[in-house]
Amino acid sequence: MSQISTPAMQAPNPMKKKIISALIAVAIGHVGVLWAVSQMKAPELPKVEKEPLKVRFVKIQEQPKPLPPKPKAEPKKEQPKPKEVKEVKVVEKPQPQPPKKVEKVQQVKKAETVKPVTQPTVQPQKPAVVSTPVVETKVVSRPAPVAQPVVEKAAPTPTTKSVSIGGSGVQWSRSPKPSYSNSDLKGETRSIIILIEADEKGKITNARVTKSTGVSALDEKILRSVRNAKFKPYKENGVAYPIRAQQPFELTLNPNG
Repeated sequence: MSQISTPAMQAPNPMKKKIISALIAVAIGHVGVLWAVSQMKAPELPKVEKEPLKVRFVKIQEQPKPLPPKPKAEPKKEQPKPKEVKEVKVVEKPQPQPPKKVEKVQQVKKAETVKPVTQPTVQPQKPAVVSTPVVETKVVSRPAPVAQPVVEKAAPTPTTKSVSIGGSGVQWSRSPKPSYSNSDLKGETRSIIILIEADEKGKITNARVTKSTGVSALDEKILRSVRNAKFKPYKENGVAYPIRAQQPFELTLNPNG
């Protein structure tokens, strides 16, 4: 087959050649610039040593507020002079005594008139005798009032307090120490309760059995030991009171006989 060649295929366009050559030149230029840049060493920057910053805090003092103006001093008033106090002596007046009653007893005798007796002979007439009244004065004096004695009221007796023995109640200063034997117990354990009364000083004033042991002789021994004991004074708010308390006793057998 025969090839038909056109004039465009045989002779390329010169314009295209120029463009291609320009592109190739630009590409080569870029490659060269890049190679040159890669060969260049980065300049070393000098190290700058900086000193640390020193910070100092300064306290700002507030300015004192201006003081208010002082009030003007008032003129001193003249103090009134103290009045002279006159001493007045108190004179005790004597108490007036009751007036004495005076009873007047008047005894008046009637004047006796004497009738003239007519006689045959004319005699001179005797003057009439008139008796003067006699006044008797009696002075009745009243006795002076007698001062009545002042009777002092007796101090009220403090009330008796019912308390317990031991703990927060009353305490023994000398506790009872009963002595008994197995023969007194009649061979068994016994118990007794004593009601004790004491005064403000703790002295036992009365003791009696409220629960007996069943043996009267043994009860008496326990009572004697209680009467010889003594309490400490029982006080409330610093005031001593008489007390009443119950003391139980448990009487056990002595294994040693």
